[in-house]
Amino acid sequence: MIGISKIDVPYRYPSGDSLTAPPSASDGGKAQPDPRRPRPRIETLADLIFGLSLSIGSLALLTSAPSDLVEINNHILAFIFTFLILITAWMIYTTYMSVLPVETRAVTFLNIVLLLMVALIPYLLNSVEVPNMAATDPAGIQDYSSQLFALDLAGILLILAAFAHVLSIEENNLVPSETVRLFKNGRNRMTILAALMAVTIAPQFWEVIIDGVHLRLYLWYVPLISYWVGRALRPETRTYRLV
Repeated sequence: MIGISKIDVPYRYPSGDSLTAPPSASDGGKAQPDPRRPRPRIETLADLIFGLSLSIGSLALLTSAPSDLVEINNHILAFIFTFLILITAWMIYTTYMSVLPVETRAVTFLNIVLLLMVALIPYLLNSVEVPNMAATDPAGIQDYSSQLFALDLAGILLILAAFAHVLSIEENNLVPSETVRLFKNGRNRMTILAALMAVTIAPQFWEVIIDGVHLRLYLWYVPLISYWVGRALRPETRTYRLV
Protein backbone atom coordinates (compact mmCIF):
# COMPACT_ATOMS: atom_id res chain seq x y z
CA MET A 1 0.00 0.00 0.00
CA ILE A 2 2.40 2.61 -1.18
CA GLY A 3 1.46 5.95 -2.61
CA ILE A 4 2.18 9.62 -2.17
CA SER A 5 1.41 10.92 1.25
CA LYS A 6 1.20 14.65 0.77
CA ILE A 7 0.84 17.12 -2.08
CA ASP A 8 1.24 20.84 -1.59
CA VAL A 9 -0.70 21.96 -4.62
CA PRO A 10 -4.01 23.64 -5.47
CA TYR A 11 -6.64 21.59 -7.25
CA ARG A 12 -6.11 21.39 -11.00
CA TYR A 13 -8.92 20.92 -13.49
CA PRO A 14 -8.44 18.88 -16.65
CA SER A 15 -8.28 22.11 -18.63
CA GLY A 16 -5.33 23.25 -16.53
CA ASP A 17 -7.28 25.73 -14.39
CA SER A 18 -6.39 25.87 -10.73
CA LEU A 19 -8.43 26.84 -7.72
CA THR A 20 -7.38 30.45 -8.18
CA ALA A 21 -8.07 31.87 -11.60
CA PRO A 22 -5.38 34.05 -13.24
CA PRO A 23 -5.88 37.81 -13.55
CA SER A 24 -7.79 38.98 -16.61
CA ALA A 25 -8.67 42.27 -18.16
CA SER A 26 -12.32 41.89 -17.16
CA ASP A 27 -11.51 41.86 -13.45
CA GLY A 28 -9.03 44.71 -13.56
CA GLY A 29 -5.98 42.46 -13.31
CA LYS A 30 -6.91 41.14 -9.87
CA ALA A 31 -7.00 37.41 -9.27
CA GLN A 32 -10.39 36.17 -8.18
CA PRO A 33 -10.85 32.95 -6.18
CA ASP A 34 -12.52 30.21 -8.15
CA PRO A 35 -15.62 29.16 -6.18
CA ARG A 36 -16.26 26.06 -8.30
CA ARG A 37 -14.76 23.56 -5.89
CA PRO A 38 -15.55 23.97 -2.23
CA ARG A 39 -14.52 20.94 -0.19
CA PRO A 40 -16.88 18.21 -1.43
CA ARG A 41 -19.25 16.73 1.11
CA ILE A 42 -18.03 13.24 0.33
CA GLU A 43 -14.53 14.18 1.52
CA THR A 44 -16.00 15.43 4.79
CA LEU A 45 -17.97 12.20 5.05
CA ALA A 46 -14.80 10.22 4.36
CA ASP A 47 -12.96 11.87 7.26
CA LEU A 48 -15.92 11.07 9.51
CA ILE A 49 -16.05 7.40 8.46
CA PHE A 50 -12.31 6.90 8.89
CA GLY A 51 -12.51 8.50 12.33
CA LEU A 52 -15.54 6.44 13.37
CA SER A 53 -13.87 3.24 12.17
CA LEU A 54 -10.92 3.99 14.44
CA SER A 55 -13.25 4.62 17.36
CA ILE A 56 -15.30 1.50 16.71
CA GLY A 57 -12.11 -0.56 16.62
CA SER A 58 -11.26 0.50 20.16
CA LEU A 59 -14.83 0.19 21.44
CA ALA A 60 -15.05 -3.36 20.12
CA LEU A 61 -12.14 -4.34 22.36
CA LEU A 62 -13.87 -2.84 25.40
CA THR A 63 -16.80 -5.20 25.00
CA SER A 64 -14.56 -8.25 25.48
CA ALA A 65 -12.70 -7.96 28.78
CA PRO A 66 -9.33 -9.77 28.74
CA SER A 67 -8.95 -12.76 31.02
CA ASP A 68 -5.15 -12.72 31.30
CA LEU A 69 -2.02 -10.74 30.40
CA VAL A 70 -1.58 -12.49 27.07
CA GLU A 71 -5.07 -11.49 26.00
CA ILE A 72 -4.39 -7.87 26.95
CA ASN A 73 -1.34 -7.86 24.69
CA ASN A 74 -3.34 -9.47 21.89
CA HIS A 75 -6.01 -6.79 22.17
CA ILE A 76 -3.43 -4.01 22.02
CA LEU A 77 -1.73 -5.55 18.99
CA ALA A 78 -5.10 -5.99 17.30
CA PHE A 79 -5.94 -2.32 17.78
CA ILE A 80 -2.49 -1.20 16.57
CA PHE A 81 -2.93 -3.22 13.39
CA THR A 82 -6.41 -1.79 12.80
CA PHE A 83 -5.09 1.72 13.43
CA LEU A 84 -2.21 1.29 10.97
CA ILE A 85 -4.44 -0.11 8.24
CA LEU A 86 -6.94 2.75 8.57
CA ILE A 87 -4.44 5.58 8.94
CA THR A 88 -2.37 4.36 5.99
CA ALA A 89 -5.44 4.11 3.76
CA TRP A 90 -6.55 7.57 4.93
CA MET A 91 -3.17 9.16 4.15
CA ILE A 92 -3.17 7.80 0.60
CA TYR A 93 -6.85 8.62 0.10
CA THR A 94 -6.60 12.26 1.22
CA THR A 95 -3.57 12.78 -1.00
CA TYR A 96 -5.40 11.58 -4.08
CA MET A 97 -8.58 13.46 -3.25
CA SER A 98 -6.64 16.73 -2.97
CA VAL A 99 -6.14 16.73 -6.74
CA LEU A 100 -8.75 14.29 -8.04
CA PRO A 101 -12.04 15.71 -9.35
CA VAL A 102 -14.83 14.05 -7.38
CA GLU A 103 -17.64 15.48 -9.48
CA THR A 104 -17.53 12.60 -11.96
CA ARG A 105 -19.95 9.70 -11.48
CA ALA A 106 -17.23 7.06 -11.56
CA VAL A 107 -15.12 8.73 -8.87
CA THR A 108 -18.17 9.34 -6.70
CA PHE A 109 -19.25 5.71 -7.00
CA LEU A 110 -15.74 4.45 -6.16
CA ASN A 111 -15.67 6.79 -3.16
CA ILE A 112 -18.90 5.32 -1.83
CA VAL A 113 -17.68 1.74 -2.28
CA LEU A 114 -14.34 2.59 -0.66
CA LEU A 115 -16.00 4.14 2.38
CA LEU A 116 -18.24 1.10 2.77
CA MET A 117 -15.18 -1.14 2.79
CA VAL A 118 -13.43 1.10 5.30
CA ALA A 119 -16.46 0.96 7.60
CA LEU A 120 -16.32 -2.86 7.54
CA ILE A 121 -12.66 -3.05 8.64
CA PRO A 122 -13.10 -2.87 12.45
CA TYR A 123 -15.96 -5.39 12.45
CA LEU A 124 -14.12 -7.95 10.33
CA LEU A 125 -10.80 -7.54 12.13
CA ASN A 126 -12.45 -7.82 15.53
CA SER A 127 -14.02 -11.12 14.46
CA VAL A 128 -10.59 -12.39 13.43
CA GLU A 129 -8.36 -11.09 16.20
CA VAL A 130 -10.77 -11.34 19.14
CA PRO A 131 -12.92 -14.39 18.36
CA ASN A 132 -16.01 -15.26 20.33
CA MET A 133 -14.99 -18.48 22.07
CA ALA A 134 -18.60 -19.08 23.12
CA ALA A 135 -19.62 -19.59 19.49
CA THR A 136 -20.31 -23.09 18.20
CA ASP A 137 -17.46 -22.87 15.66
CA PRO A 138 -15.08 -20.00 16.59
CA ALA A 139 -12.32 -21.28 14.29
CA GLY A 140 -14.70 -21.39 11.34
CA ILE A 141 -15.92 -17.86 12.07
CA GLN A 142 -12.32 -16.67 12.28
CA ASP A 143 -11.47 -18.27 8.96
CA TYR A 144 -14.50 -16.83 7.17
CA SER A 145 -14.00 -13.36 8.69
CA SER A 146 -10.35 -13.38 7.64
CA GLN A 147 -11.35 -14.26 4.07
CA LEU A 148 -13.82 -11.38 4.01
CA PHE A 149 -11.21 -8.99 5.38
CA ALA A 150 -8.68 -10.10 2.75
CA LEU A 151 -11.25 -9.34 0.03
CA ASP A 152 -12.12 -6.04 1.72
CA LEU A 153 -8.47 -4.97 1.85
CA ALA A 154 -7.96 -6.07 -1.77
CA GLY A 155 -10.94 -3.93 -2.79
CA ILE A 156 -9.59 -0.87 -0.96
CA LEU A 157 -6.20 -1.25 -2.60
CA LEU A 158 -7.77 -1.71 -6.02
CA ILE A 159 -9.88 1.45 -5.70
CA LEU A 160 -6.87 3.47 -4.53
CA ALA A 161 -4.97 2.08 -7.53
CA ALA A 162 -7.81 3.28 -9.77
CA PHE A 163 -7.55 6.79 -8.29
CA ALA A 164 -3.78 6.75 -8.86
CA HIS A 165 -4.34 5.63 -12.45
CA VAL A 166 -6.61 8.60 -13.17
CA LEU A 167 -3.99 10.95 -11.75
CA SER A 168 -1.21 9.28 -13.76
CA ILE A 169 -2.86 9.95 -17.13
CA GLU A 170 -0.91 12.91 -18.48
CA GLU A 171 -3.74 13.99 -20.78
CA ASN A 172 -5.88 14.78 -17.73
CA ASN A 173 -3.41 17.47 -16.59
CA LEU A 174 -4.31 16.84 -12.97
CA VAL A 175 -0.69 16.79 -11.78
CA PRO A 176 2.55 18.15 -13.29
CA SER A 177 4.30 15.79 -15.69
CA GLU A 178 7.32 15.37 -13.40
CA THR A 179 5.15 13.73 -10.73
CA VAL A 180 3.19 11.40 -13.01
CA ARG A 181 5.81 8.68 -12.51
CA LEU A 182 5.15 8.63 -8.77
CA PHE A 183 1.45 8.04 -9.29
CA LYS A 184 2.14 5.33 -11.87
CA ASN A 185 4.43 3.56 -9.40
CA GLY A 186 1.80 3.83 -6.69
CA ARG A 187 -0.85 2.44 -9.04
CA ASN A 188 1.31 -0.52 -10.03
CA ARG A 189 2.28 -1.40 -6.45
CA MET A 190 -1.27 -1.19 -5.13
CA THR A 191 -2.56 -3.33 -8.01
CA ILE A 192 0.00 -6.02 -7.20
CA LEU A 193 -0.80 -5.82 -3.48
CA ALA A 194 -4.54 -6.05 -4.20
CA ALA A 195 -3.93 -9.24 -6.20
CA LEU A 196 -1.81 -10.65 -3.35
CA MET A 197 -4.53 -9.95 -0.79
CA ALA A 198 -7.12 -11.62 -3.03
CA VAL A 199 -4.93 -14.70 -3.37
CA THR A 200 -4.69 -15.07 0.42
CA ILE A 201 -8.35 -16.10 0.67
CA ALA A 202 -7.21 -19.58 -0.47
CA PRO A 203 -7.66 -22.13 2.37
CA GLN A 204 -3.97 -23.01 2.33
CA PHE A 205 -3.07 -19.61 3.74
CA TRP A 206 -5.25 -20.33 6.79
CA GLU A 207 -4.10 -23.91 7.26
CA VAL A 208 -0.40 -22.97 7.42
CA ILE A 209 0.45 -21.76 10.93
CA ILE A 210 3.77 -20.13 11.85
CA ASP A 211 4.53 -19.53 15.53
CA GLY A 212 0.85 -19.86 16.37
CA VAL A 213 -0.30 -17.33 13.74
CA HIS A 214 -1.99 -18.19 10.45
CA LEU A 215 0.01 -17.36 7.32
CA ARG A 216 -2.87 -15.28 5.97
CA LEU A 217 -2.52 -12.85 8.87
CA TYR A 218 1.21 -12.42 8.27
CA LEU A 219 0.58 -11.48 4.64
CA TRP A 220 -1.74 -8.67 5.72
CA TYR A 221 1.34 -6.79 6.91
CA VAL A 222 2.82 -6.67 3.40
CA PRO A 223 0.85 -3.56 2.28
CA LEU A 224 1.85 -1.74 5.48
CA ILE A 225 5.51 -2.65 5.05
CA SER A 226 5.39 -1.59 1.39
CA TYR A 227 3.96 1.82 2.23
CA TRP A 228 6.04 2.75 5.26
CA VAL A 229 9.32 1.37 3.91
CA GLY A 230 8.63 3.28 0.70
CA ARG A 231 8.17 6.48 2.69
CA ALA A 232 11.43 5.89 4.52
CA LEU A 233 13.52 5.04 1.46
CA ARG A 234 12.01 7.48 -1.03
CA PRO A 235 11.52 10.98 0.43
CA GLU A 236 9.84 12.22 -2.76
CA THR A 237 6.86 9.95 -2.02
CA ARG A 238 6.61 11.41 1.45
CA THR A 239 6.51 15.18 1.02
CA TYR A 240 7.20 17.25 -2.03
CA ARG A 241 6.02 20.46 -3.59
CA LEU A 242 4.26 20.79 -6.91
CA VAL A 243 4.55 24.14 -8.64
